[in-house]
Amino acid sequence: MTAVSEPKIAPQEDAVERDLYDVTIIGGGPVGLFGAFYAGMRQMRTKIIDSLPELGGQLMALYPEKYVYDMPGFPKVLARDLALDMIEQGLRFNPTVCLSEMALKMEHAPDGTIVVTTQKAVHYTRTLVIATGAGAFSPKKLDAPGVAEFEGRGVFYFVRNKAQFAGKRILIVGGGDSALDWAMNLEPIAESITLIHRRDKFRCHEESLDWLMNRSRVKTYLWHELGRVEGSGCVERAVIFDNRTKEEKVLEVDAILLNIGFSADLGPIKEWGVRLEGNSIPVNRLMQAEDRNGNIMRGVYAAGDISTYEGKIKLIATGVGEICTAVCHAKTQIDPTAKLFPGHSSNLSL
Repeated sequence: MTAVSEPKIAPQEDAVERDLYDVTIIGGGPVGLFGAFYAGMRQMRTKIIDSLPELGGQLMALYPEKYVYDMPGFPKVLARDLALDMIEQGLRFNPTVCLSEMALKMEHAPDGTIVVTTQKAVHYTRTLVIATGAGAFSPKKLDAPGVAEFEGRGVFYFVRNKAQFAGKRILIVGGGDSALDWAMNLEPIAESITLIHRRDKFRCHEESLDWLMNRSRVKTYLWHELGRVEGSGCVERAVIFDNRTKEEKVLEVDAILLNIGFSADLGPIKEWGVRLEGNSIPVNRLMQAEDRNGNIMRGVYAAGDISTYEGKIKLIATGVGEICTAVCHAKTQIDPTAKLFPGHSSNLSL
C-alpha cells in the first residue's frame, strides 16, 4: 500500500480569516472548466485559479480560430466556440474565478488544509486538482534573417484572427498537426498556400497528411527550410532552400506562419514537491499525485495533459474524464459518506 506523505507544513492562520473551499482547480482550460462544472454537480464549493487573463486555456490563448475535430459530439468546432461553451458550462454553479494569478506555492497547514499562494492572495482549500495542461507555452522561434524583424508584420506564430489571411499568399513552415491544421483551415480563404518541411516524415494525423498530399491545392516542398524573409515594411518574399543541395527558391508571399513547435514550462509547480516525469505529474488510478519520495500527497490530484500514466493518450476527451475521477475522489475524501459515483447527469435535477 502506498504511503501518504508527510505534507510540507505552512504556517497556521486564524481559522476565522480563512475562506475555505472544498476544491481548488489550478487551470482554467477545458479540463479545469469541466472539473468546476462537475464539482458543482457534487455540491462542492469550488475555485478556479489561472495565470491567464481569460478562461479557456490554449483554446482561447493560442488558436481560437482553429478547428477542433477530436471533441466528441462535434464533427468540427472552432476552438473559440468550444471554449465559450465550456466556460458557460464550467460557470454554471458559480465557482469563484481568480484570473491573472500564478500559483507560486502549495503547502499543507497543520490541519491538512492545502494553502496555495499566488502573487495576489493566499487561497485555502480542502483538496486541489492541478489541471494546467503542459504548463506555460511559448512558441519555438526560428532564427533566420528577417524573421524577428517582420514578426507581427507578416510573420506569425499564432493565428488570432484568420480573416487577416483572406486573399493572401501564405507560406506555412512545419510538419506537425498545427502546420497541417492551419493549411486545411486557411486553404478556403487564401489566394495560395505553400508548405515547407525540413524532412520527408510528418508528425500529424494520417488523415491530415492524406489531405495535404492528395486532395489539397497546397504546394508542398519537402527537405526545405526558411532561409530569410525580405520586404519593405511588411513581408514580400521568402527565400527557402533545399537542406540537401542548398539550392534556393524565392517565393512571393504576403504572410508566413511558423508552426515549428512550442516549449512548455511548468513554472513554480516544479518547486511544490510533487513527483514529476519530465513535464508531467504521474498519478494513480484515483488521479492522486505523489511527492518526490513516491508517497501520496493527501488531497492533491492532477488531470488533463499535466498528468501521466502508462498508455495515456493526451486529448481533451481524456482529460475531462480524468478530472471527473479526481473530483469524485476529492468529494469522498471530504465526505466519506458521499457516493463515489453520484449517477448520470440525465438522472439529476439541474
